[in-house]
Parts: sequence; C-alpha cells; structure tokens
Amino acid sequence: MKKRVYQAVALSILATTLTGCIGQMGTSQLVTKANLSAVDNRYGRAGLFVLLSPVYGIAATADLFIFNTVEFWTGKNPITGKSPAVADTPVNAIFKVNSQLDSSLTTVPLASVQNSDIEAAQFRQLDDHTLEMHVAYRNGEQATLRGERNGEKVDFYLDDAFITAVGIDELAQYARNQA
Repeated sequence: MKKRVYQAVALSILATTLTGCIGQMGTSQLVTKANLSAVDNRYGRAGLFVLLSPVYGIAATADLFIFNTVEFWTGKNPITGKSPAVADTPVNAIFKVNSQLDSSLTTVPLASVQNSDIEAAQFRQLDDHTLEMHVAYRNGEQATLRGERNGEKVDFYLDDAFITAVGIDELAQYARNQA
C-alpha cells in the first residue's frame, strides 16, 4: 500500500514539474550576468564559467524544475518578472497540434488568480439556503457576495444590493462546464 502511495506522489510531482522544462531560465540568467559583470575579458569569463559550473548546474536545475514550472502555471517568471511565459510566446510553428483544442486550454491556467486584485476570500454557510463569500482586495477594500437559494433559483447580493438571479439548472450547467 505504501509503495503505491509513494508511486502516486512521485508521478504527481513528476507530472507537474515536467510542465516547466521550457521557460526563461531566470536563475541561469542571473548567474550568467554575475559572470559577465565580474571580469571584462573573454578568457577571465571562460575561466570563471568553469569555476562556476556547479553553480550553473544548480541554477539550471532550479529553473527546470521550480521556476519554469511556476512560469508555466502562472504565465509570469518569478525570477525575471517577465510575461508571457515562453510556452505562450506566439510563433509560426512547424507542427500544428490539435487545432480543435478548447480555448480554455490555450491560456495560462492560474494567470487570472495571480493577476487578480483579490488578496483573500473566505466562505461561510449562514444557513441551509445561504452561502456568503467575504472578499478582501489588495488595495484594502472589502466586499461581501451572498447567494440565497429561492426555490429553483439563487439570488445574488453584493454588499446587500441585489445583482442577479440565476437558475439552479444554469449553475449546474456552469459547474459541469468548469469541471
């Protein structure tokens, strides 16, 4: 049983880290910049490169398995701060793969969360028919979104002001489309 758990964890880690193999290699760029800034001639830079080869190896490994993975999932490299992710750079590709791919799979998965103005959100259930979400924004503002089930629909209120009513079947369809 333990062996299967370890295999599942290893496979999950491998699957998520392999998404980041292509990226800006920000940590490696920093090491290269330090090398180029330390000495002003080609022989000194080449010698320093040889001496720093273990550092280059560590930096490249960190890029491949950590920072490029973050870049892939968020659309922005955490070291360089640049976006779009290399994987999203438009080019004239030689091979066109799956032109029928759903558009939701052609954008950065977590970009909307990362680029959001939301600092935190907390949910709580007030009763059997009411859910409330308290939202704190990065600029200090706060808001409360409340959904109240009313028969076959849900009434939504933002800071106690009615904003819309949505049918239960529409919400179920939306949930199915998001899964």
